[in-house]
Amino acid sequence: MELIGRNDPCWCGSGQKYKKCHLEFDEKIESYRRKGCIVPSHKIIKTPAQIQAIRQSAKINIAVLDYVAAHIKEGITTEQIDQWVYDQTTQAGGIPAPLNFEGFPNSVCTSINDQVCHGIPSPDDVLKDGDIINVDVSTIYHGYFSDSSRMFCIGNVSEEKKRLVQVTKECVELGLEQVKPWGFLGDMAQAVNDHAVKNGYSVVREIGGHGVGLEFHEDPWVGYIAKRGTEMLLVPGMIFTIEPMINMGTHEIFVDDANGWTVYTEDRKPSAQWEIQVLVTETGHEVLAY
Repeated sequence: MELIGRNDPCWCGSGQKYKKCHLEFDEKIESYRRKGCIVPSHKIIKTPAQIQAIRQSAKINIAVLDYVAAHIKEGITTEQIDQWVYDQTTQAGGIPAPLNFEGFPNSVCTSINDQVCHGIPSPDDVLKDGDIINVDVSTIYHGYFSDSSRMFCIGNVSEEKKRLVQVTKECVELGLEQVKPWGFLGDMAQAVNDHAVKNGYSVVREIGGHGVGLEFHEDPWVGYIAKRGTEMLLVPGMIFTIEPMINMGTHEIFVDDANGWTVYTEDRKPSAQWEIQVLVTETGHEVLAY
């Protein structure tokens, strides 16, 4: 935490003196740091004005996924999904955040069956009866970022795959219950991992969630195998994603050498992922995008 005089303007932009605004808040964070805890910097903590702007971005993100949910079906190509996302996002005044991000060629990630994440839309990928697919949408609106994804079951999906999709959603919900001020990211992570393992699944370790709002990917990195009471302290104003990738078989993965993006399960068994964007509040949490 940077040094600020008691009578200086608060770092949050409220216009109030520091001693009347965030001094006590910062002192509480400092007390945790002295105990050896990982604590957030001011850069991670969003101001009320920033949070409101991020909410507006998230509204577009939700609407785009709602559109996909209403139209996705057997016979649709992932290229068509990409076009939907581009059109719906830009018509609402937004920009698809994945497009050209570090060279990613499309507006959305579409990951089918054994694809864990970062699937690249293609005219050759036609959704078939029995497929499960994750559609991961991210939006920039007036410079502010939102990010969430949903799973879709296409046609007559096997009970085995349906269960994977459902348990993965439950993992996110149970993790969310642990998001509260002055708790820890590890509280959420253990809830996710415990539920996945209890159901016979594994959690991907190398890829996780992230802070988001002012940039596409910010600190903290969010993993799902940590223990309760570990990882970063959660404080009001933090925004991050909960997006565990749950595999039916091994947690081990590999990246497609051909495109450098798409991640697959090592054993080629199915994987599922739901993603929500969460704000830590004074009393608990608020889901911004889903």
